[in-house]
Amino acid sequence: MLNGDLEKLYPSAKTLVKDHVASRIHAKDATLYDFSEDAQKTAENFMGWVDLASNPPVSVGSIVEFADKVIGDGIRSIILIGEGGSTQAPMTITKYNKVDSSMVRFRTMDSTSAVRVRGILPECDPASTLVITSSKSGTTIESRSMLKAVQEVFSDALGREEMMRHMVAITDPGSDLEQLAKKENWLAVFTGEPSVGGRYSALSVFGLVPTALVGIDMNDFMAHARAAERSCSEDSIDNPAIQLAAFLYDNYTQGRDKFSFLTPQRGRVLGLWIEQLVAESLGKNGKGILPNIEVDPLLLTKDPGDRTAIMYQTQTDLWDERKNFEMSLAYMDTAIPHITYRVEGVSDLPEHFMMWEYAIAMCGYLMKVCPFDQPDVASAKAEVLRILNDGQVKPDFVQDTIGSMQMGDIEVRLGESMKGVTNLEDALKKLFASIRPGDYFALNAFVPFTGEGRREALELIRHEVAKHFGVVSCLEVGPRYLHSTGQLQKGGPNNGVFLIVSADELKDIPLFHAKAPSLATLSKAQAEGDLVTLSSRDRRVIHLHLPDNSGIMLRQLGEVVEKVLREL
Repeated sequence: MLNGDLEKLYPSAKTLVKDHVASRIHAKDATLYDFSEDAQKTAENFMGWVDLASNPPVSVGSIVEFADKVIGDGIRSIILIGEGGSTQAPMTITKYNKVDSSMVRFRTMDSTSAVRVRGILPECDPASTLVITSSKSGTTIESRSMLKAVQEVFSDALGREEMMRHMVAITDPGSDLEQLAKKENWLAVFTGEPSVGGRYSALSVFGLVPTALVGIDMNDFMAHARAAERSCSEDSIDNPAIQLAAFLYDNYTQGRDKFSFLTPQRGRVLGLWIEQLVAESLGKNGKGILPNIEVDPLLLTKDPGDRTAIMYQTQTDLWDERKNFEMSLAYMDTAIPHITYRVEGVSDLPEHFMMWEYAIAMCGYLMKVCPFDQPDVASAKAEVLRILNDGQVKPDFVQDTIGSMQMGDIEVRLGESMKGVTNLEDALKKLFASIRPGDYFALNAFVPFTGEGRREALELIRHEVAKHFGVVSCLEVGPRYLHSTGQLQKGGPNNGVFLIVSADELKDIPLFHAKAPSLATLSKAQAEGDLVTLSSRDRRVIHLHLPDNSGIMLRQLGEVVEKVLREL
């Protein structure tokens, strides 16, 4: 069961117990959020997640029956298409389970990078592959675009009629996706509960269908979820959700508005789910708590005073990996408030889903922030559609060199607060010179993370900024982060500094009868839309569009960043 190694009891835990917040959340009492008429109304419509374990709206048995049938019919691989809350929990569960065992090979497609899509499709035999498109609204542009790219390949291999027997939809009732699936006679449609928001949907059909398909024991999985629901809905000082909420909130009020999430590699996928839940739920109205998945504990050897640390011990097969992680934590400054949890196996995950969901709903109560909406995500989506309709944002200038290397045309777009420079080096210098103690840096990258040298080059930039300024530094995957930390970046406090990077594709994937003519066009529009939206909120931001996304191009950019940092 849930156990957190907490160094002390935090005062707001008593407030949460006294105000009966846990039991009122479980009772779907929207008056908890009566500090705002809009917040209370939103809560009335989006608290269906609180009892998904004890009162599932869809029979778990029917989900298991479906999974058993498709596996029995020869399905050996699954592609899950989606964004944000529709894919984060399934990705967490299936990746975590893969280390132990899995009946099928499961891949999540939440990147519009042509490199990523081309990397997934050749590994799948269409005849034995199930394609799940997961979207509450059914209109998410990334999901619909990736679905078109996949269907082009599957239709060529199977024929259109047979292809439809390999398509499954998970969506809300009445959505465009449900209508499309029924019109085209897809294999199955699972409809979710409309009162469950995407980031709170881990224990709904959005999470449970993939869980069953990879062969996880659903009875055991749901038993853990029900036990956590009981614990997290008790008005008791021992409630693990109350303890977590108090830890986050009381440190937030002391200026620690960020936390570093540290775990061995296997556990980092859980960090992505936590990142979305926390950032998108609390990052609005100028408030917010920033989660950051930190891979280098040595960046925490000195307490900067603006963050806490949340550590997750997780089961790993290698003694060396466990020991290395434990040893790395020993170098952290003990003045940094911290809490430690442990996940032994995939069946523990529903407990942590439930704990975090209840805790963040409690933080919303304490912070007077509605934890169930995402207003700035919607505005960014609208800007992307405007760019696709009206044309790209004109660059402030174009440069054909990075450092001393002629690499092709680099388009540079500047946020309003960054105007006045005319070359790449000066733009980066102005951006980085604006970083102050208590700020954070985010590298928002619309480039593939797979392939030789790409992730390493991006991580180098992130790490060097963290080391040079002593600030939280985040590496964000586009377009995934737009449905996650993107809300906090735009709606939270104005203490973020942003470098957006996108690139042309050397081999693009065209899209037919879609809002974007190709995947690369969509990615570029999303990067430009993010620049426009961040700039409109007076954020410090620049956007670099590179001539290609090769590892050498990204390494060269990293070298220029290192040079600029040395000169500051």
